[in-house]
Amino acid sequence: MNVRRLLGLALAAWLAPQAALAALSGGAVKIGVLGDVTGPYSGMGGAGSVVAAKMAIEDCLRAECKGMKIDLVSADHQNKADIGSSTARKWFEEEGVDAIADLTNSAVALAVQQLAREKGRIALFSGPATTKLHNEECSPTGFHWMFDTYALAAGPARAVTQRGGKSWFFVTVDYAFGHSLEKDASEMVKQSGGTVVGSARHPLNSSDMASFLLQAQASKAQVVGFANGSADAVNAIKQSREFGLIEAGQQVIPLLLFVNDVHALGLGVTQGLSFVDGFYWDVDDETRAFARAFQARDAGKAMPSMTHAGVYSSVRHYLKAVARTGSDDGKAVAQAMRELPIKDPVMRNATIRADGRVIHDMYLVTVKKPAESKGAWDYYKISSVIPAADAFSPLSRSVCALVKK
Repeated sequence: MNVRRLLGLALAAWLAPQAALAALSGGAVKIGVLGDVTGPYSGMGGAGSVVAAKMAIEDCLRAECKGMKIDLVSADHQNKADIGSSTARKWFEEEGVDAIADLTNSAVALAVQQLAREKGRIALFSGPATTKLHNEECSPTGFHWMFDTYALAAGPARAVTQRGGKSWFFVTVDYAFGHSLEKDASEMVKQSGGTVVGSARHPLNSSDMASFLLQAQASKAQVVGFANGSADAVNAIKQSREFGLIEAGQQVIPLLLFVNDVHALGLGVTQGLSFVDGFYWDVDDETRAFARAFQARDAGKAMPSMTHAGVYSSVRHYLKAVARTGSDDGKAVAQAMRELPIKDPVMRNATIRADGRVIHDMYLVTVKKPAESKGAWDYYKISSVIPAADAFSPLSRSVCALVKK
């Protein structure tokens, strides 16, 4: 190969990332992490979501995104839809943010989904669970990444009802997420031959669950389902032990629990609980390597939750699509995201459907007894793998306008 040929190849290799960079608005791609930093969902999202986004950026800069300028901003939406929406609007209109990730809290997520659709920007939902995000309120630039209320409810509700837990009572957080979770679980209970005898709804971030648990106790239901999450789920589980629900013969089923919640409560309180999770750090070598890297970045404090894993995966895939298109145009990137295979350390058998729902394998887990655990964060036994096609609501049931019937 002559010198001129070598120089030409070297110049082309140098110019490729420069051309991609020039196609980006403002010369950079800008990502915002908008989540709950100080409230009840801060453990499963919060600062850990920022860590996960930084890891995704760094990994992409070492590979597909070489030469690209990537900026990251973050904010606390305080679990208020108006604050989340106003922050997103400012990011889109004044600060040039191209994509927003995390978005824990379903009410906040629905508000940002509408705004992102209007602005043609990308929304990456890893923390909220309402199925409206990929159903009634779906968007061509919105992607529901990790879990939703159907996936959380289907496995436990079906399995417990079929094993004989026929009558259910729900203790539900009173906003979009809780309503959706209770609805999906109730439908699965009834489809499996059970009945729902009642429910009690509590405000978000309730420290005192006494009146709601007393209603559950008085219902005589065989199963008490907690349609809430994080701090609310922790309080409900802890206080259900204090009120003796389990000792009285009622089965307690948390429909959303994170590994950091189990860590906070301890195995003595959580042993035997079964629920669905979208990511567990100790599945294989890839998940363990990712989790150890995350833990090291988080000052060794915690293993990643499925929200953190979802933020990493969604941001990583988004950046691959930006690199593929050489553009941060929302519609072009969204199309590339649908075309590219999802391949990363945390997702298994993952694809993006027409409605923006990312389907992937989920895990039905049972919390180990203290004697079964080999050390800190060794908390789960995987009872079964729920295949991607079965874990999420069928596309045939979707009312998303993007789905061709």
